[in-house]
Amino acid sequence: MNFEAYRSITFSRRNRVLTITLNRPDSLNAVDAQMHEELAQVFVDASRDPESDLIVVTGAGRAFCAGGDIDWMQEAIDVPARFEKTAREAKQIVYSLLDCEKPVIAKVNGHATGLGATIALFCDLIFASKRAKIGDPHVSVGFVAGDGGAVIWPQLIGYARAKEYLLTGDLMPAEDAARIGLINRAVDGEELDALVDSYADRLNAGAIKAIRWTKMATNIGLKQLAHSMMDACLAYESLSNVTRDHQEAVNAFREKRAAIFTGE
Repeated sequence: MNFEAYRSITFSRRNRVLTITLNRPDSLNAVDAQMHEELAQVFVDASRDPESDLIVVTGAGRAFCAGGDIDWMQEAIDVPARFEKTAREAKQIVYSLLDCEKPVIAKVNGHATGLGATIALFCDLIFASKRAKIGDPHVSVGFVAGDGGAVIWPQLIGYARAKEYLLTGDLMPAEDAARIGLINRAVDGEELDALVDSYADRLNAGAIKAIRWTKMATNIGLKQLAHSMMDACLAYESLSNVTRDHQEAVNAFREKRAAIFTGE
């Protein structure tokens, strides 16, 4: 892998485990245009990396990933044509996670929201700190949950519970997420590294080809679902990008006030 090509993502190795770290800690690893473009490529590159058999994804600082960067959202409102590139990249992020033969573990060290939650939930194992919260608050900013949330949430916790969270944008504590099956386990923050390392080492000590191909076999149905849904999901998201409610939500976020939605 050409690590030097990445500006907002860093990498480290431990034996044959490659850790991918989202590295915009001052903004809680919120995704801007640069990081989004890199996320669309990083799992492709990591899957081809000859020096690793397993991938860990985490965030720098106190968050895993706080979703989309608010300034980037405004840029998309101002120049809607840019959403075409964003949509292509959004599909590639999801598809590349599903197509990666190597097991991918999400180490959710802090809040994972919006696209951050989508990335975590499309990983094969999701371990979180108890201090983390997980949610998809797209609707809270007048946006459709089109980047994969509408695909993965119902598969993990069923449609009724998924709609409860997708339609409200509510965040849930990691312990609740583990209890209902959204993630695998929530542990005290100081235990998270050891837990992830132990699972990574266990998998890497196993029959690697059998593990990889079992992952791919298990993902067949999810891949079919993602390919059947993502274009429509992103089309709806692009429509919401030019609504007045979305602009109001962006304005409210910047002005540190509650948004007043009008349904327009």
